[in-house]
Amino acid sequence: MAEIKIAAEARTEFGKGAARRIRREDKVPVVLYGHGADPVHLTVPGHQLMLALKNSNALLAIEAGSERHLAIPKQVQRDPLKGFIEHADLLIVRKGEKVVVDVRIVPVGDAVSGNLVVLENATISVEAEATHIPESFEISIEGLTGGDQILAKDIELPEGSSLAVDEDLLIVNVTAAPTEAQLDAELAEAEAEAGIEHDAPESDAPAEAEAPAESE
Repeated sequence: MAEIKIAAEARTEFGKGAARRIRREDKVPVVLYGHGADPVHLTVPGHQLMLALKNSNALLAIEAGSERHLAIPKQVQRDPLKGFIEHADLLIVRKGEKVVVDVRIVPVGDAVSGNLVVLENATISVEAEATHIPESFEISIEGLTGGDQILAKDIELPEGSSLAVDEDLLIVNVTAAPTEAQLDAELAEAEAEAGIEHDAPESDAPAEAEAPAESE
């Protein structure tokens, strides 16, 4: 993965008020930490950081004055409504060092018609070289049918990477799509458990005319 250069500035003001002022200038407060060093408090351009973090495991080259650090995002806080980055913790890494990261799973292809493909795990944890973290893993679901599965051990990992999860972790599960009758039966069962009752359907047949009363 290529390094993404980001120019940073030392941060000397702290607290909620200072953080709001930083964000008003379209900047983001960040903390660099790792390798036993004291945390380094910086500010970086907000738009540039947002673009860089479109890949969750981006390799950042943080340049602050004469100092330069390689780092990966460890924790990112976003505004719950607007989605902009409010704060980021960045982990300092070194070339040749290995780190454990979550890598996105991307299914490609199409299963056999009439089957459902369930992505049981959208990411998978791997141990990889900090400067060669995979952006994603593509897994083919082409031609899969009901009963087929893809496990963690079935994913082809690049050289230098290894699984950081159980090799039998289920990634993709393929099942036959339910029939309309099965769906109706499941719905009826769920309604019965919930105590939902339906009125009997009205008959379309005309009501029988009452017999005239017999005259004495």
